[in-house]
Amino acid sequence: MNPLLSETPACINEQGTWCYQVFQITHNEWLAASAGWLVAKPIKIVLILIVAFLIRLLIRKLIDRISTPRNNGRKLPALLRPLRERAPDLLGATVTERRRQRAKTIGSVLKSVTSFIVFGLAFMQVLAELGINLGPIIASAGIVGVALGFGAQNLVKDFLSGMFMMVEDQYGVGDVIDIGEASGTVEAVGLRITTLRDMKGTVWYVRNGEVLRVGNSSQGYANAVIDVPLSYTADVDRAVVVLKDAASAAVAGEPLSANVLEPPEVLGVEKVTPEGIEIRMTVKTRPGKQWTVQRALRASVIAALEEAGFEPPLGRFLGQGNGTGTAQ
Repeated sequence: MNPLLSETPACINEQGTWCYQVFQITHNEWLAASAGWLVAKPIKIVLILIVAFLIRLLIRKLIDRISTPRNNGRKLPALLRPLRERAPDLLGATVTERRRQRAKTIGSVLKSVTSFIVFGLAFMQVLAELGINLGPIIASAGIVGVALGFGAQNLVKDFLSGMFMMVEDQYGVGDVIDIGEASGTVEAVGLRITTLRDMKGTVWYVRNGEVLRVGNSSQGYANAVIDVPLSYTADVDRAVVVLKDAASAAVAGEPLSANVLEPPEVLGVEKVTPEGIEIRMTVKTRPGKQWTVQRALRASVIAALEEAGFEPPLGRFLGQGNGTGTAQ
């Protein structure tokens, strides 16, 4: 037998140590000498894990609290207050859903980051308690991270694009957007993909990393544009008066009055075509309501022009303007 193993450990006489406490209970010198590994380190590891779990739990509850809309969604969540808010209150219930989903998504990211950091630090503390050298592990983790980064470039690109889109509030639930390959109403916004439904009812799933430009028709205000064709023989000045009177009467009543922000403006002759001339009229509307206003105004001015005796140009039906609407 190795004589070193038979030596009485000096720590059994040091009061206040784990070695002393274990020896007093068991009267076993080997257990007393191994008290650090058998008792002290396991207790420290358990305490580290408990503290990490409590810290994570408290931070997650705080994130839930600041990311939950109050007053039935009408009050902006505290998480979004430092960030830029582009959603107009004019959109009503749509804004509530947009803010809720935006706060929920950002909160989910913060929770994931919190769990990774807290448990990562706790894991390193546990390894340090076990006497493991962290240098090679950290170096290996860095190499693995670089390899995963190269292998998942598209996923990382989608994730980062989604984060910037959320923080900048480029678009949200209920917005009408054009992203090149697809256009329609946004139904869901995530960190990896955006879901929108076009006018035909088709649902499009677009990766955030593939979105190079976004045209949003639901921010600030929109312009309803109506191009009205007339024949060459029409009295333009009189047609402008008729159009202005008809449009003003239409937007003064329901339901257009709730969607129109400023009185209609007749700009005059916009285009001269082989068939005739086109007079352009615009009106500033609430975001996303330009198409509704266009259709209603087009019907009103058609009836007014016909009643005033104006004839449509050859080969054209009155009111067949391009009907484009642009958001500003």
